[in-house]
Amino acid sequence: MTRSDFELLVSEALDLIPQELARNMDNVAVFVEDEPPSSDPDLLGLYEGVALTERGDTYAGMLPDRITIYMGPTLRMCHTREEVVEEVAITVVHEIGHHFGISDDRLHELGWG
Repeated sequence: MTRSDFELLVSEALDLIPQELARNMDNVAVFVEDEPPSSDPDLLGLYEGVALTERGDTYAGMLPDRITIYMGPTLRMCHTREEVVEEVAITVVHEIGHHFGISDDRLHELGWG
């Protein structure tokens, strides 16, 4: 799968987010990178920022939160295009969940882990 194809899957996964949730996303950018940090080579996605539930009055003027989806480990763990599509969707929703302040444990309970 090409990088362009993978980026399209990430975009399509973002389109799956219900509008009422997407409207509440604030100051967040989504990126695709080839590989995660060498300290965590199997990482599929990463949320870096301040969750909406933790933002206060002093939050103004901050750089956007960053969601990164990693192509390499996703492609290595999936055997078919359908598996890649499903895993990308799960990873995107999982990282957006962190933007909304949802913990890893809760996301796993909800099936987005």
